[in-house]
Amino acid sequence: MEKFRWGILSTANIGRKAMIPALKKTPMAEVLAVASRDGEKAKTFAEELGIPRSYGSYQALLEDPEVDAVYIPLPNHLHKEWTIRAAEAGKHILCEKPLALNAAECETMIAAANENGMILMESFMYRYHPRILAAAEMVRSGKIGSLKTIETGFTFFMHNRDDIRMKPEMGGGALMDVGCYCVNISRLMAGRMPVAVQAQAVWAPSGVDDQLVGVLDFGEGLYAHFDCAFNQSSRQHCILAGTDGYLSLPEAFNPGEKRSVIQEVKGGKTVKIHDFEGVDEYVLIAEHFIHIIQGEKPNYPIDDSIINMQVIEALLNSARQNGLVVYL
Repeated sequence: MEKFRWGILSTANIGRKAMIPALKKTPMAEVLAVASRDGEKAKTFAEELGIPRSYGSYQALLEDPEVDAVYIPLPNHLHKEWTIRAAEAGKHILCEKPLALNAAECETMIAAANENGMILMESFMYRYHPRILAAAEMVRSGKIGSLKTIETGFTFFMHNRDDIRMKPEMGGGALMDVGCYCVNISRLMAGRMPVAVQAQAVWAPSGVDDQLVGVLDFGEGLYAHFDCAFNQSSRQHCILAGTDGYLSLPEAFNPGEKRSVIQEVKGGKTVKIHDFEGVDEYVLIAEHFIHIIQGEKPNYPIDDSIINMQVIEALLNSARQNGLVVYL
């Protein structure tokens, strides 16, 4: 089997802890190179993780003719620039979520990828977990009747207040970092775009949302409500409530490689626990990305990233106007 050779743009922790180990697990990929703005840092990182090549600039990695695809875990405000540069260098791009700072940037990035014949995909790894696929199918098949409420939450305590995710100019904030998952899964389960949104936020001194609660109105009596935060203990959940029952997904977005469940509740009683073997969501998304490069139809078209950012922008707009309803 021909392996796709990967370059990693940055030495970010998400690459070290999640994506690089995943790429090393699949026989479809080879991690060939890593780049940092600090050459010594890149070299040390490469030696620690067994990566053959290191570069002291992102552009130098893009100029390596043997790199087929790049993974971009850079800060949000750098996604647009380096996605465009990667596309122009003839590299396929798997870019961390959120894809960009706003919908307009998404459109520019997608256009650059299309113009250069490259594949661009946003790394929402949770969508590839078998449990998420099963939950979506249970909703679609009417297992809980007509879906009425989607309830999600994703929070953790940000101890380092100097973290880049606390900087507005770098695309920081709880909604952009973890709330984007809540928006994404709500849209996935609803199967359509919301018609209106509303949000309230607690703002950090730096100007980013430290805590945000939001409501998405999908019309026809279907609502999603969620909360995301940097000022609370770690929590992830998703509840899908219908006319005949509800589904509960603990650790909804990142259960790790351990067993996970869907709790099916009807009449106030648990009627079934659906079990799922542990999987590496990052392996699944990386392999699907390679299949797309090879010609397979993507599970989620890249235009979905534009819609997600449109909803995020509308929520932030609402929060900045103290909960004003924003129509999409």
